[in-house]
Amino acid sequence: MKLEATFDLVLFSPKARSRQTAELAAESWSEEARQRLRVHTPLAGGFDAGQALDALSEVGPDGRVLLVGHEPDLSRVVAEITGGMIDLKKGGLAAVRLEGGTSGELVILMRPRELALIAGVPGGGN
Repeated sequence: MKLEATFDLVLFSPKARSRQTAELAAESWSEEARQRLRVHTPLAGGFDAGQALDALSEVGPDGRVLLVGHEPDLSRVVAEITGGMIDLKKGGLAAVRLEGGTSGELVILMRPRELALIAGVPGGGN
C-alpha cells in the first residue's frame, strides 16, 4: 500500500540514505513533479527549527514540505516548533501544521513499525 501524498517541495540531506528516502517518497510522481526534490545541505547535521522555518518559507502558507534528514535533529525541530517532547525514531514520520509561521501543532507521529504495518511489510521496524 502506498500513501498518496504530494508535496510542494521535498528537501533532503546530501547523505545517500536521505536521498533514497526522498526518491522513494516521490517514486509515483510525474517527472515534472519530481523536480521538486532538492538537496538541502543544512539537513546533513545540526539542523534546527530556525533553519526549518527558513526552508518552509519557500512555499506559501498552505504549502506542503517534506524534510528528509537525521536524528536527533528532526525530533528536536518538531519539539521546538510544537512545544512538545518528540522521539521520532530513525525511519519515522512526523507531520506538523504550522500556525503563524513560527509555531505548530503535531498532527501525526508514526514510528517505523506503524509505517511498515500501513505498507503491509511484515515485522516492521523498531
